[in-house]
Amino acid sequence: MKRLFLAASLAALAASPAWARDEIRIVGSSTVYPFTTAVAESFAKATGMKTPVVESTGTGGGVKLFCAGVGEDSPDFVNASRPIKKAEFETCQKNGVTDVVEIKVGFDGLTIANAVSGPDTKFTKQQIFLALAKQVPDKDGKLIDNPNKMWSDIDPSLPAEKIEVLGPPPTSGTRDSFAELVMEKGTEKIESLAALKKSDAKAYEAVWKTIRTDGAYVEAGENDNLIVQKLEANPQAFGIFGYSFLEQNEGKIKAAEVEGAKPTFETIASGAYKVSRPLFIYVKKQHVGQIPGMVEFLAEYASEKALGEDGYLADKGLIPLPKDQAAKTADAAKNLPTLTADALK
Repeated sequence: MKRLFLAASLAALAASPAWARDEIRIVGSSTVYPFTTAVAESFAKATGMKTPVVESTGTGGGVKLFCAGVGEDSPDFVNASRPIKKAEFETCQKNGVTDVVEIKVGFDGLTIANAVSGPDTKFTKQQIFLALAKQVPDKDGKLIDNPNKMWSDIDPSLPAEKIEVLGPPPTSGTRDSFAELVMEKGTEKIESLAALKKSDAKAYEAVWKTIRTDGAYVEAGENDNLIVQKLEANPQAFGIFGYSFLEQNEGKIKAAEVEGAKPTFETIASGAYKVSRPLFIYVKKQHVGQIPGMVEFLAEYASEKALGEDGYLADKGLIPLPKDQAAKTADAAKNLPTLTADALK
């Protein structure tokens, strides 16, 4: 009897799925979150499968979870508002996440916005750098702790209001993109920093990457909706987030002009708005076949009805890919090419 019972138990074990989890789990960027959530809902309606669980953890936090290992306790996808970093990819490899697939889903514009009752504002990237960097050059080119308290301290054309900017934390892809697209670019016309870039690249990088911590910049977490509420309560403050949140809250907040252009669907798509970035999802290929629905979910995400110019994600503020890039995305979603370290910075 014991042998029969043992044989039956082993047979039942062999017949059961290797992993018990039967729903897709996705973590990552708060910017990509609304797009992936819309795809998850459409996927569930079309297939009858469970709606994937999507969590907004920030790009950095999401990649950390994604790269922690393989298995039913780890996420299947990560949303990212920047490309995965080489160091993160290496962590994935060390932890056994050896088959990662990168899929570009569209573009987004970083916006600097305030309440509709606040002032209409035009910024240059240099002005934003001088407002938010921890250290800035003095008249002699020597780096000093940022002395600018009011926007008008930087330029008389700016509001005579206290500098207060609500923005993402260091774990956010939006923070990384903001540093590269605005802060670094804002140093280019400052002679002493251009010289520092040539003489000491690491010191120069520390200057544009390091945000002040004296209260002018407030880390507001990954909840962009909370930033909108705070801006409504304080019309003199500005917030940093993706274009989709600006569009969804256009009755509450308005965008500042940056380098002569305001963020709109058209200016981001054409490249006229110079603070834009690509958005991604990353796939844990080793989970395909173990977690049901991953292939079908990818097919939904890469479909014309989702990513097309008239797709439902464009209605939510995602800027569609050009046709050649859209074709590459469709191919990647179908064939799942493994990402290599050579393709990363």
